[in-house]
Amino acid sequence: MNHFKIGIRLEALGLPLRRALKEAQRLGVTGVQMDATGDLSPHTLSPSGRRAIRVLLRSHNLELTALGCALRRDLGNADDQQQRIDYTKAVLSLSLDLGTRVVLVQAGRVPDQADDVRGVLLTEALRCLGRHANRIGAMLALETGLDSGAALAAFLDRFDTGGLGVNLDPANLLLHDFDPCASGRALRDKVVHARATDARRAGASRSAQEVPLGQGDVDWAQNLCMLQEIAYHGWLTAEGGSNRVADVAAGINFLQRFAACSA
Repeated sequence: MNHFKIGIRLEALGLPLRRALKEAQRLGVTGVQMDATGDLSPHTLSPSGRRAIRVLLRSHNLELTALGCALRRDLGNADDQQQRIDYTKAVLSLSLDLGTRVVLVQAGRVPDQADDVRGVLLTEALRCLGRHANRIGAMLALETGLDSGAALAAFLDRFDTGGLGVNLDPANLLLHDFDPCASGRALRDKVVHARATDARRAGASRSAQEVPLGQGDVDWAQNLCMLQEIAYHGWLTAEGGSNRVADVAAGINFLQRFAACSA
């Protein structure tokens, strides 16, 4: 289990960038995921600004685990699709400048029928982005959750590029009533980044919801064993809850205890 590298999603701390990096270092993690928005947007961050971010990360002994690419609509939506494709390409290039090669994106649901309009648009967008990512040496990782791991794996098998992978998110899978471990096994050779997240299933008196790590229904003992089984030894990026830093810190401690017990 010591092969896993533990990081955090920096935005989960709810702090300005410099304070957030200092807090991440204090929490003892070695990596952070950041989102390409605001001052970190590829259209905002200058070449000198990109170099400054890398220096800032190194000064806190941190690596960038992945760069999040937030889209207002999924890639299969026809409205302004080319703008979203171009923006995603810009984020892919930014990821290399900032020291990672992995970009996380919510691409949208796998189409029920490959020849429906949305399915064709999604397929063509991912084919274009996958080839672009492969050409520049980056990786576009699709968020899991909207489909079972088996369905997403079958969809990705249609592409002839090495530039597409997945970001395995157990909480998001559970929220959509999919088995995180079964999905991880189905996606075994496609997982390039993983989140350490948790969720509670819907009950008689509550709706399904994401919760701080260790407080939900994700079986993390089994989930870590599954990650070992599929030979994933990359980043596990933790997120928090409404208590921000406290929830992130508790999540890291939870993950480290499980890792120690499973090693």
